Amino acid sequence: MSATKKRSLAKTISWRVIATTDTFIIAWIFTSDQLIAASIAGLEVVTKLVLYYVHERGWSSLEWGQEN
Repeated sequence: MSATKKRSLAKTISWRVIATTDTFIIAWIFTSDQLIAASIAGLEVVTKLVLYYVHERGWSSLEWGQEN
């Protein structure tokens, strides 16, 4: 049993929406500025989307911890 690339991509995108919303809210609380918060969240979404996808594909290539 292994995850397809489409599944990994769908999980990547859905998680980024949740996590970036969280980053935006936290940045807005700390800065009180929506533009700065959006800038932080925008940069974060790009870098972490790529990092998460690579992380997910790495884990999906391992047999450790998977059951049939």
